[in-house]
Amino acid sequence: MKTIYKIILVFYFLLIFQFNYSQNFSEQRVKIDGVAAVVGDFVILESDVDKTLIDLQSQGVSTSNIGRCSLLGKLMEDKLYAHHAEQDSLQVDTNQIFSYVDRTIEYFIDQLGSLEKVLEFYKKTDEQSFRSELFEINKVNQLSEKMQSKIVDDVEITPEEIRQFFNSIPKYERPVFGAELEIAQIVINPEVSEEDERKVIDRLLTIKNDVEVNGASFATKAILYSQDPGSRATGGKYVLNRSRPQMDKDFRDVAYRLREGEISEPFKTQFGWHIIKNERIRGQELDVRHIFLVPDVTNESLLEAKKKIDIVRKRIVDGELTFEEAAKSSSDEIETRNNGGVLINPTTGDTRFELTKMDPVLYSQAQKLKDNEVSAPLLEEDNRGIKKYKIIKVSNRFDEHIADFSQDYIKIKELALKEKQLNKIKNWMIEKIDETYINVNQDNKDCNFTNKWVKN
Repeated sequence: MKTIYKIILVFYFLLIFQFNYSQNFSEQRVKIDGVAAVVGDFVILESDVDKTLIDLQSQGVSTSNIGRCSLLGKLMEDKLYAHHAEQDSLQVDTNQIFSYVDRTIEYFIDQLGSLEKVLEFYKKTDEQSFRSELFEINKVNQLSEKMQSKIVDDVEITPEEIRQFFNSIPKYERPVFGAELEIAQIVINPEVSEEDERKVIDRLLTIKNDVEVNGASFATKAILYSQDPGSRATGGKYVLNRSRPQMDKDFRDVAYRLREGEISEPFKTQFGWHIIKNERIRGQELDVRHIFLVPDVTNESLLEAKKKIDIVRKRIVDGELTFEEAAKSSSDEIETRNNGGVLINPTTGDTRFELTKMDPVLYSQAQKLKDNEVSAPLLEEDNRGIKKYKIIKVSNRFDEHIADFSQDYIKIKELALKEKQLNKIKNWMIEKIDETYINVNQDNKDCNFTNKWVKN
């Protein structure tokens, strides 16, 4: 949802700018609408440079030190990626783009009152041309992202390369890492009655029947009923790739068994109950939609879960079990119980959480705990409506420090990998600029571009 609203906001500002600029500065329209540069099959207008400035400002980026030349250079980079993405036959998700367009227009209508007012306000002659412009913006962005991903997809880094990277950094230039915590938790999920599970299964079967028999839209049903916040807005859509496992294993197993167009029977994962529709098979990739429901939890079940975690906590505090032993024997959280309850930072992939970047809820739970102190039982409800009790402890603290190779290996690995990826992109850019038709307007040829856009 954040992505669509960001796109909406940016385009909103761009169009306002375009409207106001054309109204108040008619003398400059020739220059604004003039061609700034051509990259392959893409034309960049002078007005596009102004739109990029508005884009950055709408995202809260300070633009006081950003000149037109650097903005033009960035636009040319994006167009170079998009051009070669098309040359390499990289595919964009047109359905996703159309969905973005639909929601963007719905947002504009909500703000201005009607489609006619939207078209009038943005000086568009018809709905189709307006949709086409929105579509093109999103298409270029997707092509650019896919091309960049393809360039660095096979980049790997060895331990020796990581060591060389670290040793190449002068001691006085090595990064400083902020204070961090390692946190472990034990989770007890409340029991769900057979009756409540049966209600969810029956509801999913009803939805499945309505789609198969009555022709109802699976995507619409997902928007209306699914409790998965990550996919609900896009009609329950996910893209699975056989070469890059993601999602729950039980989820993947069901998805890959389905024929194109087939809807699964209700099935259970560690998160709740699902039905999946196989939308399309594209080689290694699979487009699916799913509807996710969570059974209701009774107050009695919550109380029982609270009693269980109270007992676990007491055994730890009394010294009968270590926290790690209790996690392995009692925790209902599959992802953490086998490593003693230690949480993995979803952003970095390691076990450390930097204090300044921690989830606010987790920070509030952990900040007052002393080393190895076990928290009181905490009742938590996630954005899917799943309730659970948990206890946590801070298993390790790391003060702010200058990067150390052994202590900060994972972070240093990421930095080294990023540098290697950037170098590959740089070399790709040099090669493609040389072989691609590029023409920079005479007024922009004096720009001090990072890349050699102006050819002799």
